[in-house]
Amino acid sequence: MRLRLRVRTAADRLPWAEVLRPGRGLCYELLAHGAPELGAQLHEKGWGPYGMVPFGYGAPVFPTAPRRRGVYAAGGPGVLEMGSPLLAVVEAWASGLAGRSLLDWGGVALRLERVEPVEPPAFASGWARLRTATPVVLKGSGRDENGVRTTRQAWLLPGEPEFDVYFAQNLRRKAETLGVDPEVSLERITWVGAKRSFAVGQGLKVGAPVEVELRGAPETLQALWSWGLGQANAAGFGWVVA
Repeated sequence: MRLRLRVRTAADRLPWAEVLRPGRGLCYELLAHGAPELGAQLHEKGWGPYGMVPFGYGAPVFPTAPRRRGVYAAGGPGVLEMGSPLLAVVEAWASGLAGRSLLDWGGVALRLERVEPVEPPAFASGWARLRTATPVVLKGSGRDENGVRTTRQAWLLPGEPEFDVYFAQNLRRKAETLGVDPEVSLERITWVGAKRSFAVGQGLKVGAPVEVELRGAPETLQALWSWGLGQANAAGFGWVVA
């Protein structure tokens, strides 16, 4: 499930370093208000056998803002989405947002006009085509052809040898984390967007948005739609277009 926040800003841009980064802090701030014990557990230990953090969000989008080269355009009405397959997380966010009229997004003021719940598609056929709005990031083994680890920062891009394997593994781990049917598979990648890096904490993560076709139980596909694809969803990566 998601929350769609209708916002408005007088700013004409977001600094590139703050396009995704403020969302993680906002998510935990709202959890601290609406469900402090759950928020502390997710922050300190994660959820389930792999310690994953089952929520995600996208960057604020301003459809009517004039586009300019090299600038993340803002201005006027916009949309910010956040979601989780755990209803308790979404309910806590909604509680935290109640009565608020202003959000601080990395120093940019977003006036909060409305909050709308958004249910996932049914995916009744057990098939889904999902496109991400933000880059999907995945970390590979970092091993060379001799099996020797050469780096711990082996960020994978679609088309690279380990990408499909680690992508599929991430899907199954998410399902196991939530206790839903883990028989979910990547059928094919149908689109790859431009390579991008975004700031997270003190560093950068590199990836690319993708469109993929997945097959799995409807409940599992709904959970992935609400959570995001790839790793670091709690930092805004791999957010699925609604």
